[in-house]
Amino acid sequence: MAVLSVDLAYRRWSDLGIVVLDRVRPPHSPHRVEPGPGLPLERMPLEPISDPLPQLEPPGYSITCEIIPSSAAGLDSDLAAGPVDANILAGRLNHLCNMRNIRVIVLDGPQAWKSRHNGLEHARVSERQLNTAAKTGLPGMVKPITYRPFAEFCLDVYDALCRRGWRRLDTRDQPVAPVVQNQERILVESYPYAAWRSLGLKPLPSKRKARVSDLAQAYGALNSMIPITTNRPPNHDQLQAIVGGLPGLAIEERNSAAARIVGNPPCREDGHWREGFIVLPLPPLRPINLRWLH
Repeated sequence: MAVLSVDLAYRRWSDLGIVVLDRVRPPHSPHRVEPGPGLPLERMPLEPISDPLPQLEPPGYSITCEIIPSSAAGLDSDLAAGPVDANILAGRLNHLCNMRNIRVIVLDGPQAWKSRHNGLEHARVSERQLNTAAKTGLPGMVKPITYRPFAEFCLDVYDALCRRGWRRLDTRDQPVAPVVQNQERILVESYPYAAWRSLGLKPLPSKRKARVSDLAQAYGALNSMIPITTNRPPNHDQLQAIVGGLPGLAIEERNSAAARIVGNPPCREDGHWREGFIVLPLPPLRPINLRWLH
């Protein structure tokens, strides 16, 4: 079952990174996976964008990544120019998931404010545990202050999706308990910088500092660990969405060995959503070499 991963942005539609991740197993070849209906997509063959490295995973352990254009086609020119409207974005993401039967959305952005009772002054528990660059405090309070418009936009996206039937991940047992069933649809918060480190890889530099060579190096390192095919070379936002979305597959597959859940569960407090988990990918288990037994 596929998952949708989004690297959120609020200034311009073109800054959004939107990808659909799916697991591929034999006998199906990644090159025969056809993109389904949903947002507009320029159809291109799926192929690796870097030289293949030795495959260490079990045969068939690979992921296809369909990169979805984030353009605002179909919107009036004043809306298409930006900033991104949270409700319109939520509607489009929800429509895409309905068309693809996707039940897990991974979002790179804060889902809630800090709880007044978490024992921390300026951050959610998940943010403190991961030492995130920005902190989400009590409602309306963030560090640094320039982070506030983005934080409020992210919360609006979560809320807009919840009005459409989604809910925030609220249990650490999610990957191992068969609760993602039928029409239940889950929102998962990611943090790509920590996701790279959780996999044992060097984090991708910030978008402002990243060069093309940095993108190629980061993708190559990721692909050497987890074989991934894409329908086009990912840009910075899309590559962040790819690595951030990997634990979404673990949640969909209920694979506790492939995800780490950090923080406290989301809850309502004084009319606001507080806390919430951040979920990180874990390196795939390597097959054990048993040749010495023979």
